[in-house]
Amino acid sequence: MTITQTAPALETSPVSQPGVTRLDALTGLRFIAAGLVFIFHGALLFVFSDINVSLGLMGIAGTAGHVGVSFFFILSGFVLTWSVKPGDSAPKFWRRRFFKIAPNHLVTFALALVLLGVAGTLDGVPQTLANLFLIQSWFPDLSYVGSVNDVTWSISVEALFYLSFPLVFWLISKIKPGALWYWAAGIAALSLLAPVVSYNFLPAEPQMAWGPASFTQVWFVYMFPVVRLLEFTLGILLARIVLTGKWFRLPVALAAILAVGGYILSLNVPFLYGYVAATVIPLALLIPAVASIDLAGKRSILNSRAAVWLGEISFAFFLLHHLVLRFGYLALGPTPNEFGGVSGPPLSLAGGITFLLAAFAVTIVLAWALFTFVERPIMRRFARSRS
Repeated sequence: MTITQTAPALETSPVSQPGVTRLDALTGLRFIAAGLVFIFHGALLFVFSDINVSLGLMGIAGTAGHVGVSFFFILSGFVLTWSVKPGDSAPKFWRRRFFKIAPNHLVTFALALVLLGVAGTLDGVPQTLANLFLIQSWFPDLSYVGSVNDVTWSISVEALFYLSFPLVFWLISKIKPGALWYWAAGIAALSLLAPVVSYNFLPAEPQMAWGPASFTQVWFVYMFPVVRLLEFTLGILLARIVLTGKWFRLPVALAAILAVGGYILSLNVPFLYGYVAATVIPLALLIPAVASIDLAGKRSILNSRAAVWLGEISFAFFLLHHLVLRFGYLALGPTPNEFGGVSGPPLSLAGGITFLLAAFAVTIVLAWALFTFVERPIMRRFARSRS
């Protein structure tokens, strides 16, 4: 999806001139975020017969998915604010969002049901219906959050963002430009407090198999829509900061270094802080910094034709990738795993790398098809505002 808005003539000047700036570099960056989520879910499969290799990959990629999702949440607020049109209304906005999300969701939901049925692992009716209507993230229960096409829990969170955007945007538009940074700092601070609340006020038992916390604690900091609304709001504030000329000149290279530093930090802080708190500020700074590439009219690998194309199919890629990984691995030969479930067979180093690369390629092809034959034509046909 092309991201547009009236643009400032200079990076530090408020918007005053009519015109359209395509934020292609942010579109390209979307695919990198989707790729991080792919790497995370690939690592979670533990495909390698040498457990040390699987553990090593997990040690490197252990929070990659969290970072990718947090990036998408902040970016959503930024981009939706950037794309507001004069005279736009809440019904028109909700219409566009519905036709952006629903078609891809319904196609991948149906595909997931078929694959789960073939594997004999269909979810219960309540969980399936919750997934279909994208309300599963409101349940602090893994059987709901992880149902059907499990990555759609994040789309369930985004549904709250879309419903609340007209009101939140209106409220933030009333903030004086000189106060926007104070509000952004306050929202970021609230995000940092989420794991503090979770550790101190939510039950720590029973602990999960993959980390020293209960699922309820993880759900609160990572999947509870109200808490994740903070990142979305931060994105709105940052867009307003740029549009009102209050952004400072942060070099993209420095912003990238800060983001990498935040990622390394997320691998080394107490468990719940690694989900969002360690990276929310670096990611929040990265988005306006990358947007400045296009605002300054510069060329970058991020706004190259290939990167933009990958960014445009990134939503379809995100919805499809875990289905390809899970059921592609299972298709290699169902094998009982140490968690009491069934996955694929242990693979050699070369075999595991080949499988992951093949899954990546297959996901790109399927994402292209979903984008080309479902997402784009439906958006063009139904999402345009009617006069």
